[in-house]
Amino acid sequence: MSRKQWVLIALVVVLGGLSLYLNLGRLGKEKIQVHHRSRPALPADGRSVVEPIFFAFDRPLKLKSLKVIPVREIETNKYPHPIWHLISNSNSVPTADFAYGVPIEGMRPAVQDATPDPLQPGVKYRLLIEAGALKLEHDFVPVARTR
Repeated sequence: MSRKQWVLIALVVVLGGLSLYLNLGRLGKEKIQVHHRSRPALPADGRSVVEPIFFAFDRPLKLKSLKVIPVREIETNKYPHPIWHLISNSNSVPTADFAYGVPIEGMRPAVQDATPDPLQPGVKYRLLIEAGALKLEHDFVPVARTR
């Protein structure tokens, strides 16, 4: 083969490698499904005005951070205040589901002795999750307690 052919082959290999490198991030991003549901609590605890909310992922995740913030605060404040904020100092236990306000194994409140604020019916909230390099967002609106 001539020198010109070797240069063209090398150029094609370099451009192919560059294209693969640039597109790898788009092709390799994981899609995680987050969903929530409300269930009537039995018996009613008398303190909450909303039905308990349960969140679930399509696979277990090792959570690094969890925040619940009212969407109106996100829209109006540069640094919105989370009403529930948990962090993990080290490896958290993989979890596939959890309930609002209930401690998650391997995680602790970001502020020592902090407790989650009660949710209000009809108010839109955003769940922010960090799990490894993944960052997830999920909006939800609590349902008023019927009993």
